[in-house]
Amino acid sequence: MLSTQARYHARAIDQALRAPLRAASPPGRILDSWRRSFEQYQLDPGSLRGPRILSRYELRQHQQAAEDFLRVADGELAALHGRVEAADYCVLLADAQGHTLDYRVSDRLDEECRRAGLYLGTCWSEQEEGTCGVAAVLTDRAPVTVHKADHFRVAFTGLTCTAAPVFAPGGELLGVLDVSAPRSPDDRRSQLLIQQFTRDSAQRIENAYFMHSARGDWVLCGHAQASYLDTQPEFLLAWDASGRLTGLNRPARQLCLGQLGYLPQRLDELFGRDASARLQEDYGEPLRLSEAHFHARVRAPRQRAGVVIPLVRAQVEAEPEQEPRISQALQTGQRLYRHGLPILVTGETGTGKEVFARALHEGGDRAGRPFVALNCAALPESLIESELFGHAAGAFTGAQRQGRDGLIVAADGGTLFLDEIGDMPLALQTRLLRVLAEGEVLPVGSAQPRRVDVRLVCATHRDLQVQVAAGLFREDLLYRLNGAVFQLPPLRERADRLALARRLLAEERGSGAVPELAPQVQEAILAHDWPGNVRELRNALRYACALCDGGLITLDHLPASLGPGMPLSTEPRPQVDSPERRSILAALVRHRWKAVPAARALGMSRATLYRRLKLHGIAMPHRQPED
Repeated sequence: MLSTQARYHARAIDQALRAPLRAASPPGRILDSWRRSFEQYQLDPGSLRGPRILSRYELRQHQQAAEDFLRVADGELAALHGRVEAADYCVLLADAQGHTLDYRVSDRLDEECRRAGLYLGTCWSEQEEGTCGVAAVLTDRAPVTVHKADHFRVAFTGLTCTAAPVFAPGGELLGVLDVSAPRSPDDRRSQLLIQQFTRDSAQRIENAYFMHSARGDWVLCGHAQASYLDTQPEFLLAWDASGRLTGLNRPARQLCLGQLGYLPQRLDELFGRDASARLQEDYGEPLRLSEAHFHARVRAPRQRAGVVIPLVRAQVEAEPEQEPRISQALQTGQRLYRHGLPILVTGETGTGKEVFARALHEGGDRAGRPFVALNCAALPESLIESELFGHAAGAFTGAQRQGRDGLIVAADGGTLFLDEIGDMPLALQTRLLRVLAEGEVLPVGSAQPRRVDVRLVCATHRDLQVQVAAGLFREDLLYRLNGAVFQLPPLRERADRLALARRLLAEERGSGAVPELAPQVQEAILAHDWPGNVRELRNALRYACALCDGGLITLDHLPASLGPGMPLSTEPRPQVDSPERRSILAALVRHRWKAVPAARALGMSRATLYRRLKLHGIAMPHRQPED
């Protein structure tokens, strides 16, 4: 039955390509895609093979690269799936290369969708799969419905797929939102409502990402009706303090092109001289752009520009409240990075070593080039070699037929970040040493080396000198890696814990209102030992945000390890010098060892101050009357 169906489908495509003007031909976009699939990519329309699926490691890499996009889209994906679930549709979110990075499906439909090729990690480029919903949007950058026999390969002719693009503020494609069903009525008109749902959700994701990306800029929200400004703005424009436009959403771009005939670079090209100053006031009258009129509201910047650990920006400018050791290390590290020195980042698990590495890359002369990361402890030895060095065609059982470039080649011209380098097997250390010494990589099963130019940043929580002494790490490789060594402090030793918590909250809420931290929560954050470091703090704040409906996070919103009735700290740590200890001592000396004014100057309660004194081993020389 399937072979008959395959032959019939292949014959129908062949006839359509030979006689494209006949009445039964598919829509023009579909026919164009068929022609590319057949002539350019030489795909077989009768193939029953399912889509290519990313490995777990590859999927994780792509998800990490699109972390902000996925976080912003999460709520809308859930809401869209809630609208279409009863009609047996699933929802997919793909990146700009067609990789499915997020996926929503009901339990009762999960197995059927998997058999149809609809699940996490599938790849939907036109070059690999021919005509399909995601591929059509990647090619034409416009919404589309690819219904049943519209698909080029017979393996997918049971599906109906409606997809819409999601664009970044700069106009580049962020990804594709797709709503698909493994079975549906034959009549294409059955998809009209799904088309509307998909386009509307894609626009909401796009606007939410716009607001998230532009939180450091001024943003104008516009709509023809004033009542829709706060809930469903149509036009979004962002500009910086100098009046330079930093982003326009699709409707704003279309408005500018329609009214002006070009895309402006500055705000005053749209609304005249001093537009930035005028728009910063409460704008009550409708704005006018050539013949178009619309109501507008302006939102002030919500986050200062600059590099913040762990919120990385490309420009090196530390916030005043940032931990000074990290700020200084980052500035020094970026200067050394630009001169090509290999950099080793050490510190406990969760201190932000990969974020630090990304900051070095984004603030250096290779910003915008590839940043490729590999966790050496996350893969078995048998896979690390192939992932890192690549392999030739047929190099081993299970190898891809056409061979594959490794991560070192993928990082050519950019930065290769090797996390947990201390866990790399000795045999691979020798091969990595050759890459560093000779600037070339030899794929597994190949006799032909390939020249590469990569900057190397490594990280580990282990003491590599101890590893060398134990025979687990090559000494010559260590000397190749530690051109500069930066040790990130654990969170318990950082003086900026509260400021960091507020920045993480701002990142978590994106364009939404950032809740305040109740005094008891601030004390809990300062008193907790944070064995999981910044990662543990981030998760605790995400937990609190999920439970907090108002504007104040209280102890009731914290996870059990920080909540009421639980110990907030371990036994006092041994006395060590730290920025917080120095700042407490300086405040006490400045206020003649009076606890109340010293605590006020430090921004904490007296009870918290006494706890920190005990933690840092500071003894009050005598008790003074409090002012």
